[in-house]
Amino acid sequence: MVKALKKKHNFESRRGPVVLAILDGVGIGKYREGDGVAEARTEVLDELREKWPYTELKAHGTAVGLPDDGDMGNSEVGHNAIGCGRVYAQGAKRVNQAIEDGSLYRGEVWKKLVDKVKKDGRTLHFLGLLSDGNVHSHIDHLKSMLRKAKEEGVSRVRVHALLDGRDVGETSALEYVDPMQDFLAELSDESFDARIASGGGRMKITMDRYGADWEMVRRGWEIHVLGEGRQFASAHEAIETLRRETGAIDQDLPPFVVAENGKAVGTVEDGDSFILFNFRGDRALEITKAFEAGEDFQEFDRKRVPRVEYAGMMEYDGDLHVPRQFLVQPPSIERTMAEYLVASGLRQYSISETQKFGHVTYFFNGNRTGKFSEELETYVEVKSDNVPFEQRPWMKAAEITDQVIEAIESGEYRLIKFNYPNGDMVGHTGIYEAVLCAMEALDLSLGRVKKAVEKAGGVMIVSADHGNSDDMFARDKKTGEILRHPNGKPQAKTSHSLNQVPCIIYDPEYRGEYSQQLRRGLGISSLAATTIELLGYEPPEDYDPSVLEWKQ
Repeated sequence: MVKALKKKHNFESRRGPVVLAILDGVGIGKYREGDGVAEARTEVLDELREKWPYTELKAHGTAVGLPDDGDMGNSEVGHNAIGCGRVYAQGAKRVNQAIEDGSLYRGEVWKKLVDKVKKDGRTLHFLGLLSDGNVHSHIDHLKSMLRKAKEEGVSRVRVHALLDGRDVGETSALEYVDPMQDFLAELSDESFDARIASGGGRMKITMDRYGADWEMVRRGWEIHVLGEGRQFASAHEAIETLRRETGAIDQDLPPFVVAENGKAVGTVEDGDSFILFNFRGDRALEITKAFEAGEDFQEFDRKRVPRVEYAGMMEYDGDLHVPRQFLVQPPSIERTMAEYLVASGLRQYSISETQKFGHVTYFFNGNRTGKFSEELETYVEVKSDNVPFEQRPWMKAAEITDQVIEAIESGEYRLIKFNYPNGDMVGHTGIYEAVLCAMEALDLSLGRVKKAVEKAGGVMIVSADHGNSDDMFARDKKTGEILRHPNGKPQAKTSHSLNQVPCIIYDPEYRGEYSQQLRRGLGISSLAATTIELLGYEPPEDYDPSVLEWKQ
C-alpha cells in the first residue's frame, strides 16, 4: 500500500478535471512526405501545439526501458512508463540479460521442459513472432534457445512461425524465414531434427488480444497444435504462394502447415514441451489460455488438447499469474500513479476501445489486472469493430469522445484518461489514405474534448505513447531517401517510428503558476509527475520530473 500524496503548496487545482489524452501512435515526424500526422488536416492539434505550452518527449529505446535507442517504443512499455512515472527494464532487455548471464537456462522451468522431452523422446515446440522487431519478440532469443536445446540433448524441435510485417517491413518475412530455415538445417544432424512446422500472419492467427477476435486464436490452434490447414513443402513455398495468390502483406498472410507426404511435420502431442517465446503479454494471453484452461474453456472448440509442459517467455499477467510457468521474470512495477491517486481519495475514469482498453488499465497500472479501488475507479471499454482498420479508420473515436465528455460534465472525476487508437492501429495497415482519414477523425474528436474541458474549467494534457502514423514510408537507413516500388509508389512502412511525441498542456484557466516554456529532453515517463502536479499534489520523489517549471 502507498501513502496519500502531499498537497502542492504553490498551486490550486482547477475547477474541472485533469484530462490525459493519449493519441496512440502519433509522433513528430522528421520528414514531411509520408508523415500522416503532418499531412492530415488537424486544425485542433495544430492550434494546441502553436498556442499552448508545448514540448516533445522521448518514447522509444532507453527512455522507456528498452535495450537500445535503436529500439522502437510500443504501446505496452509506453503505457507502463506513463502510468508509473519511471523507467523499468522492459521485456526485451530482461530477456537479453537472462540469456547473457545464463539465468534463463539455469531456471527450473527451462530445465523442466527440456528434461521432459529428453526423457520421453518427445518434441520441444517454439511459437512466436519471427522477426527482430523487438516489440513482441526477437529472433535472436529463439536462436539462442535452439542452440541450447541441441547442446542439452533435445532430439527434435519444431518452430511455429508467426509472420510480422508490422514491427518490421511489410513484406520482409522471407528475410527472417529463409535464414531461419538455413539455421535449422545447419543445426540438424543425426541426433537433432529441427524444422519450421507452421505459420501465418500475426493479424490472421494466434495473436489476438483483449478478446477482440477469438477466431484468430482458433485458426492458430488448428494450424500449430493440430496441424490442420493448407499444406506446403516449406515455409518459403507457403509465403511465396500465399503472397502471390492474395497480394497480402506479411501480417495478413493466411496460415499454413508444413507437411511431408500429406502429413504435418509438427503437430503437438501428449508429452511434448511448448514455449511461447514472445515476451510481450497482451497478444500472448489468449493462446496461453487455450493451452492452460481446463474443460471450462468456452471460446472455441479445441478438438484435442494435448498434455504438454507449457511455458511463456515471461509472466504475461502478474495478478492472474498467467502463464503458470515462464522463463524470465518480468519487471515488478509498483507504486503507479493510479495507486497513489486512489490512496489520496481521487476518483479516476479510464476509457478506450477494445484495441487499447488494456493499455489505459492493465499496462497503465503496471501490468496489474483489476482496479485499486472499485469505489474510486471507473473503467469503460468501447467494443472495437471487428473489421480491418483501413476500412474503419475513424475507429471508435467518436464513441470514446461521447463518454469522455459525459464524464467531464458529470463533475465526478478528478482524472480522466483515454486513448485514441487510430494513429497506431491504422498506421500499422500501411494504407496512407486511411491514416489521413484516421488522423482527421481523431482531430475532430479531440476538438470536442477540448471544448468540454474549457467549459468545465479543467486541464488537458495531450501526448502519445510512441510514434507510428508520423512515419509511413520506408526509407533508406543511410540516405533517408524513400524506397519505392517499381511503379514509383512509396513502399509502406507499417512499424512504429523512432520519433519523439508531443506533449501539450491545455489550461484555459491558467494563472501564471508555471512557465509557458516546458522542459525539454524528457521522456513520456514524465507525464505521471506532470499529471499529479496539475491535480494539485506533489509527485513521489523518485518519479521522473514533470515537464512543468513552477514559479515560486
